[in-house]
Amino acid sequence: MKAIRLHELGGPENLVYEDVPEPEPGPGEVVVRLRNAALNRRDVFVTRGMYPGAKPDALPVTLGSDGSGEVAARGDGVSGPGEGEEVLIHPSLYWGDDLRISGKDYRILGLPEDGTYAQFVKVPAENVFPKPAHLSQAEAAAIPLAALTAYRALFTRGGLQGGETVLVPGIGGGVATFLVQMASAAGAKVFVTSGSDEKIEKARELGAEGGVNYETENWSKELRGMAGGVDLSVDSIGGEVFDALVTLAKPGGRVVTFGATAGPVPKLIMPKIFLKQLDVLGTAMGSAREFGEMLDFYEKHDLHPVINETFELEEATAAMNHMEEGKGVGKIVLNIPA
Repeated sequence: MKAIRLHELGGPENLVYEDVPEPEPGPGEVVVRLRNAALNRRDVFVTRGMYPGAKPDALPVTLGSDGSGEVAARGDGVSGPGEGEEVLIHPSLYWGDDLRISGKDYRILGLPEDGTYAQFVKVPAENVFPKPAHLSQAEAAAIPLAALTAYRALFTRGGLQGGETVLVPGIGGGVATFLVQMASAAGAKVFVTSGSDEKIEKARELGAEGGVNYETENWSKELRGMAGGVDLSVDSIGGEVFDALVTLAKPGGRVVTFGATAGPVPKLIMPKIFLKQLDVLGTAMGSAREFGEMLDFYEKHDLHPVINETFELEEATAAMNHMEEGKGVGKIVLNIPA
């Protein structure tokens, strides 16, 4: 089969499109014939050795956490979707029994196990879910990692309730678009920030009430005038933005963080947290239970993910470069050859 493999660290330019043996399912495992895969920033970080476990001795590896297709083969003792049925893959492997935290064996598909940038992938049977009927294969492939991250951040960790005000800084990335969609569908008033007025307008199309351009001076004051206080902020940026989110929070508000693309928080005034009785919560990915709940939510509200751009599997390097340029809104999807 064809696959995109990383043999040497150093960036997306080191990806190789090559032939590898097709996987065979063992007991409790399923092989999925992939139709589409989707990119995540995790994949770029892996190519540069900037992700836990991304070391020379872990290579070669097939990247990719998100994928959809059909069941091609099942090992002994497997129930669930049968051969030929359309499925998508839950990328959190071996989460464990505790919904609060992942277990010691937890990892994400695509390192160390071979991932979805290939014609076939092998996963535990419990990580294969029926594809929602209202989604295309490309749309289904765009969902898993980012939508699961967003769902857990909003509902499990963030405790979102209808009518609350939600702030999503940095609209444009995959998770951010899912946050806007789901929070709006749940009845929240959603506001965003971006360095692009076009992306703010796209967020309105997804259900946001409005947003501000963070390139403007005193953007946080402008946002307060627009939204008032914020009940729940979901942050992937960190840096100076995090302190602004604490300032914007209502008394008793929550800030959920799942990333820090802008680096460490340089200055955090602690009294803003304890005097306002704020909850600061970390989150990452999610469990199989939350993955099923997220799919049910998507079906109930007839939601469709936003697809930024589509590339062929052999164009994975170009796709990663496009993602790093930060152009457009939504997920980047790969077409897998038949």
